[in-house]
Amino acid sequence: MRPTPEEFADAWPRIVRALAALTGSLDDAEEYAAESLARAAADPGPIDSLAAWCITVGKRAWLDEQRRRATLARLAPQLAEPDVDETAMTHDPDDPLAASAGLDDRLALLYVACDEELSQTSQLVLALRVVCGLTVPEIAGHLGIQDTAAAARLTRAKKTLREARGEFRVPPVAERERRLPVVLACVAGMFTVAHRTSLDPVDALADTGRQALSMADALVATLPDDAEVRGLRAVVRLALARRPGRVDDTGTALALDEVDRSRWDQDLLAAGLADAHAAMDLQDVTSRRAVPTRPEQSPGRFTLEAAISGLHSIAPSFAETDWDMIVTLYEGLERVWPSPAVTVAQLAARMHRALAREDADELGHVETALLELAAGGAAYARRDARLALADLAWRTGLREQAAQRYLALADELTPESLRRFCLRRAGDPAGWGA
Repeated sequence: MRPTPEEFADAWPRIVRALAALTGSLDDAEEYAAESLARAAADPGPIDSLAAWCITVGKRAWLDEQRRRATLARLAPQLAEPDVDETAMTHDPDDPLAASAGLDDRLALLYVACDEELSQTSQLVLALRVVCGLTVPEIAGHLGIQDTAAAARLTRAKKTLREARGEFRVPPVAERERRLPVVLACVAGMFTVAHRTSLDPVDALADTGRQALSMADALVATLPDDAEVRGLRAVVRLALARRPGRVDDTGTALALDEVDRSRWDQDLLAAGLADAHAAMDLQDVTSRRAVPTRPEQSPGRFTLEAAISGLHSIAPSFAETDWDMIVTLYEGLERVWPSPAVTVAQLAARMHRALAREDADELGHVETALLELAAGGAAYARRDARLALADLAWRTGLREQAAQRYLALADELTPESLRRFCLRRAGDPAGWGA
């Protein structure tokens, strides 16, 4: 039986990790991994273990290249060993990966990519591309930078890492602890891109949201008592649980007050809420253990995001959402993780609170702030601010103004489900069904 696309995707990080340990280079590892997978796709015979098969093929291809470079004589004592299967590679005490035995291959690569020799943006670019598999345009859009800038950072990051470290090395536990915040940001970034670009994916292989959940599961398995790790998985689980209600039967995105909450995945919802509660409990334990000379630790980014998502998830209806608490939590989130995306989300929450209170003054302040964000800043923040402005006009009865804003957005937005939503709100049934 030939390997399925899902098996190819699952094998990739294991192959890259093993070949990077062999070659000492992420660049070379990706090249030989791609070559070995291509050979696997063309091979007519059965393959029992895709990862082990490709590691062997990649190793041989690399050895052939060394021979062509006339360096085999120097490298043969270290490299002329019999091919070993993936289990032996993991547990070989002389393996460069022995210090991280049992660590998920994707996480191992994330920890490698999030090296302190790189700037945080470069760490994110490298990790999101090499490990998470996002395209350069997707990474650029997520980080709010130009495509060319993201591509240049990717090239420089690989070069810097190669020059600084000399060889591929999974960092020890102490270094992994320091790199954990960026690793969490990478998994969150992968999920954010999935959440923005595909509201209802039909291709399991292309469902990067589920892949992000798998990585979050691996993080929790490694660090079950870390509040931020549990908070991240809560955010991913809760968003995926609510995903079935994000589009209607025609593939058109739905507004918050249009969602059929009975379609939500109740099992995943319960699991996400359990993670959110665990994150807050772990945060409380951490705060109680804080030494007297240090201020009490406040909740981190993902613990707060989990609490916000939890409130959306337990509300019986849109009208019964606790907007007061959600606004308060967003204010706390802005303090620990200031970002344009958080600012827009907080303003949207303030808008719904003001609409419920019929507070015209606050609505005026919200509109002014959204107009400022829509005029400048990162592309994703401009998009979200313009969507919030269109929604504000719609909900306050300014339907002509709302229609103009939605039509302008429909010309620019992806995915298709969101474009259809804008056209429906604009009252363009012909375009909506196109």
